[in-house]
Amino acid sequence: MIKRLILSLSLVLLVVACNSFGGPKKPSNLISKKTMVNILIDARLMGSATTINKKKMQEHGIALESYVFEKYGIDSLQFALSNEYYAYHINDYEEIYNTITDSLEKLKKVLNEQKLKEEKEQKKRDKDSINALEVKDSLGVIVKKNTLTEDLLKKKIKEDTGILINPASSTNRQSLK
Repeated sequence: MIKRLILSLSLVLLVVACNSFGGPKKPSNLISKKTMVNILIDARLMGSATTINKKKMQEHGIALESYVFEKYGIDSLQFALSNEYYAYHINDYEEIYNTITDSLEKLKKVLNEQKLKEEKEQKKRDKDSINALEVKDSLGVIVKKNTLTEDLLKKKIKEDTGILINPASSTNRQSLK
């Protein structure tokens, strides 16, 4: 019985003590909601980059750990304090994350549309290049044109030049008589 009373009393004291703090104070350099959304979107995009993309960014001198902070002119402490403040004020935090979710969904949709457009253009280019390889010969038959047959034809033409028709010259006329 006494154990239950002590446990209940300590639980009540814990709840009252935690509730009396009132949450974190508003930082003097609080990051605005709009900027916080942009920071978290960029952080999410940086975090989702593939290993290959991360290597490319590092080759171009982009420090992945500090890129977002440098871009927005903040430091990790300012971000941590602002994040803690917004996390305690759940309505603000929910608004921030809803905006992030919407923005990322729109970005995903735009990128998917762009990808489909590029694939369509690539198919068109492929089809055009295939059509460019088709040539009609003198009988109207479609012949697939490629570099191998072109090279062979050019070589054969060079070999046959002058064999079929010899130009009439004064020396050739005299030899014919």
